[in-house]
Amino acid sequence: MKRKIMNITGLLMAFVLAGCATTSGTTVQEKRQAVITMKNDVLSELYKTHPEAKAEIASAPGYAVFSNANVNIIFVSFSGGYGMVQNNATSKQTFMKMGEAGVGLGLGVKDFRAVFIFNNHDTLDKFISNGWEFGGHADAAAKAADKGAAVGGEALVNGIKIYQITKSGLALQATVKGTKYWLDEELN
Repeated sequence: MKRKIMNITGLLMAFVLAGCATTSGTTVQEKRQAVITMKNDVLSELYKTHPEAKAEIASAPGYAVFSNANVNIIFVSFSGGYGMVQNNATSKQTFMKMGEAGVGLGLGVKDFRAVFIFNNHDTLDKFISNGWEFGGHADAAAKAADKGAAVGGEALVNGIKIYQITKSGLALQATVKGTKYWLDEELN
């Protein structure tokens, strides 16, 4: 039984990290455009549910948008995704990947988007160059397309305001996670 759980965990982790850490498209330009399209779609959705976010993003030094899928099986959690950082002062776009691993109690699979609003240039620069985030996480989600609900919302962490939008999934989890964001060498 223990071995079966480990095999399922490994398969789900591989699915999440492989499937969600890449973008659609075959050329570099198509992949960049897929990330930009995802960003634009997420921002449109965010502005519908949190209209104040539009002014926050416009007045911020920069922001980031990530697409992420998370799998949590009993005591372990894995995520993978991609996104981009927009520097509002220079208009420079930095394409990034992300991976996450955690421990805690939970069960489920969730597809979500995250929007980070940087409150100062130093935090923005550190995020691009270092990209680490570490912290606890608790949420509940039961959502498919427009049906169901998810608890997520917003948080303020180290000069970054974070909005989370759950696209779909069924999850109940409380975990301590380490997240790594890094430059996408292919798209930058």
